[in-house]
Amino acid sequence: MKEIKKALFINFGGIGDEILFLPALQSFKLKYPNAEITLALEPRSKSIKNLSNLIDNTILIDIKNKNKYFELLKLILNARKGQYDIVISSGGNKMIAVLLFLTGIKIRVGFDTGLLSQKLLSIPVPLIKNQYAAKMYHSLVKPLTQDEAQYPKIEINPEITEKEPNTIVIHPGVSKMSVSKNMVKTYSPNKWTELIKKLLNNGKKIYLAGGPDDEEYISAISKNFQNNNENFVNYYGKTKNIMDLARLIASKEALICCDSAPMHIGVGVGTKVLAIFGPTDENKLIPNSKNIISITNKNCNCRPCLWEKRSTTCENPYCLNIDTDEFLKYL
Repeated sequence: MKEIKKALFINFGGIGDEILFLPALQSFKLKYPNAEITLALEPRSKSIKNLSNLIDNTILIDIKNKNKYFELLKLILNARKGQYDIVISSGGNKMIAVLLFLTGIKIRVGFDTGLLSQKLLSIPVPLIKNQYAAKMYHSLVKPLTQDEAQYPKIEINPEITEKEPNTIVIHPGVSKMSVSKNMVKTYSPNKWTELIKKLLNNGKKIYLAGGPDDEEYISAISKNFQNNNENFVNYYGKTKNIMDLARLIASKEALICCDSAPMHIGVGVGTKVLAIFGPTDENKLIPNSKNIISITNKNCNCRPCLWEKRSTTCENPYCLNIDTDEFLKYL
């Protein structure tokens, strides 16, 4: 393949999806080190640029907007003006191939979703959903490079070389979108409180962190630790942006969270991660690694169900009835 000077990548989703997409960018950049990379993504995920130096430019496309077809037209026009050598897009929608064709970019790479993709894409890539999502995304660049990037890599600046001993970041991982859509994936505040007390009794120092969406949870948890325990640090509000959160997680020995963006950050910075998995499938969202551990209710036979069999959490999520002692086995 001729030298690629400008590449357009398209990946819609939350910040977690963008972190999972990083290995594809890593391998592509290794093969084409001089290529300028532009990433088209949703506005809610634009902070990914702060976590990686692989992305030169971004195009913000609000496909959740009621005027999503105008937004897609904006993407097509930007792509046509950009003089890109190649476009690579994730997504299993059959119309992705049409979108890429309309960009006029000569080399078009996307998932093989049927006849349209086989006709309109230069390189249709088999779509295998039943695997770690980062590996699935990485398959898009496999025809271009033989590199095997297995994990997303988040660049911490300045680099953190030592971790504070016996420290754990707790991040409840509540998002307004998940609450509004009834997609419950985390412990209740009472369960988080129970877990933190056990960890403190085991001599661990706890940093309780969260974003704006976690405020109610953080308040409900932290009120139980107002006795000035020096081993409990309410870190809420001290992480001003996603890089601050990444630095915090990178500087501690472990992160305890749920299936959420902080979990993917933990993977990306190389910190030990213990993640609660209730209704979602850990096999698609975390890599196979001794350092990344899924905490599940092993007696629940109906999980995973969210996004597999249903689009909301059931009324009685037995899958989240996980004994907090399960965490102590790995710390």
